[in-house]
Amino acid sequence: MPRKSTHKDSLAHQRIDDHEKLCLIIQRETNKKIKDLHDDVHRLEKIMISSSAFIITTLLGIVVALVLKVI
Repeated sequence: MPRKSTHKDSLAHQRIDDHEKLCLIIQRETNKKIKDLHDDVHRLEKIMISSSAFIITTLLGIVVALVLKVI
């Protein structure tokens, strides 16, 4: 025999639906923040690599200049 739906049942279903919608919104926001952080980290990695390459080539140029000056 099917059970009758009560006001509490419909209220509980509404609360569950509202909670699922809220979780979906929060999940989207969280994924967006993670993607933004990933993009920021990627940009910082590029800056660090290019800065390191500049410093290494500059130091290598100084060493070569000093070696040529000694010879």
